[in-house]
Amino acid sequence: MSGLATPSGAVLAHLVTTGLGPFYDGVLHFLQTPQDGLPVLALALFAGLRGAPAGRAVLFLLPAAWLAGGLAGLGLHAAIGPAAPTGTLLLCGLLVAVDARLPLAATVILAGGVGFVHGLENADGGMASVQAGALELIGIAAAVFVVSALASAFVVSLRASWARIAIRVAGSWMAAIGLLLVGWSLRGVK
Repeated sequence: MSGLATPSGAVLAHLVTTGLGPFYDGVLHFLQTPQDGLPVLALALFAGLRGAPAGRAVLFLLPAAWLAGGLAGLGLHAAIGPAAPTGTLLLCGLLVAVDARLPLAATVILAGGVGFVHGLENADGGMASVQAGALELIGIAAAVFVVSALASAFVVSLRASWARIAIRVAGSWMAAIGLLLVGWSLRGVK
């Protein structure tokens, strides 16, 4: 038996190590974590549906709030329940699906809340347990910035009504995934 029954090294749950350094570990963590990526995508689609000013606001506020939430989570060792991050996917997906006409201020508050909640969850979900630090959070924030920029700019550029409907259908699927994840995260709560 070549190594099947031998003890292995440390097990790192939720943290991805690339060997390229902590910044890229954060980028890869975001890209491999659907419970982080899907809400960002849904929020960026929503911001794109609301136009360029909303897209720009989300583009800069979401990564900043994510970083702030992550740093707060690392510093305070704050923990949040599993339903909060998955609830953001449900909420953002619903907003895309119904093409909600929220004012810019409400979109800004939404982006700040989503970013802060996910930043806290990232710090609680693995980084705090391995003393990962701020460089991973900066990597995550950079990935959030890029995904937000690409998705919201794509939606802002759409002019055909059928294309906006396709984005809304994608939002309904994200809302459905969010609903399933919320239910899954609450299955053991009594």
